[in-house]
Amino acid sequence: MKTGFIGGRLADSMLGQIGPGGLQGGHCSGQAYDGRSKLEVLLGSGIWDSLAGKVVVDFGCGSGRDAVEMASHGARKVIGIDIRPQALAEARAAADRAGVGDRCVFATETAERCDVVVTLDGFEHFSDAAGALSFMRGLLRSDGCVLAAFGPTWFHPFGGHLFSVFPWAHLIFTEASLIRWRSGFKTDGATRFGEVEGGLNQMTIRRFKSLVDQSAFRFASFEPVPIRRARLAWNRVTQEFLTSIVRCKLVPRSP
Repeated sequence: MKTGFIGGRLADSMLGQIGPGGLQGGHCSGQAYDGRSKLEVLLGSGIWDSLAGKVVVDFGCGSGRDAVEMASHGARKVIGIDIRPQALAEARAAADRAGVGDRCVFATETAERCDVVVTLDGFEHFSDAAGALSFMRGLLRSDGCVLAAFGPTWFHPFGGHLFSVFPWAHLIFTEASLIRWRSGFKTDGATRFGEVEGGLNQMTIRRFKSLVDQSAFRFASFEPVPIRRARLAWNRVTQEFLTSIVRCKLVPRSP
């Protein structure tokens, strides 16, 4: 997706004046979940009833916080999937400390089929979102489901995450200029949005719905949640720009 219309020397000058200290204050940093259950915030307090006694895959488990919480709240078994060995090691240690190590498995893949796949804050980062959906379908039993929540999506005021130095900055400046700006304080050599840590795939609500429509899943429920302060202005026309998160339940299509 081509975005941004200010580039070159003008963009470099403007972004140089902002500097890394001008990064939007903590948005997308996870501070919103301090002292709170991320699972409950994103999926609702009924999530524990949905997972009780189930085999659950935590897709993109990271350091295991959510997997440990699911096991602690009654999931029969939680399988955390991640591609980062260090994150998996941290997740195993976290499960042991919480006393649920016997009900948690952390690995890069699994052959075991599950009742529920849970994925939080993943679909705006997956380099191959269609492939991720296909992979999730392979993990599920025929009567299983995917519970997903993610955001902000690309047209959200801070949908550029690190690159949203002010609202919608990632839509104003070109990708090349933002990457140059980032290289002043990051040294990983990223040349595209998708190459930064975590990756950004420019996922929009419309694109996500299209990917699901073309997948082996269908929506059992779909809810774009408005930004709280913009609720009165939120509607079908403005939702791409004023949606805070997307949450949904996906179920396999009938054969």
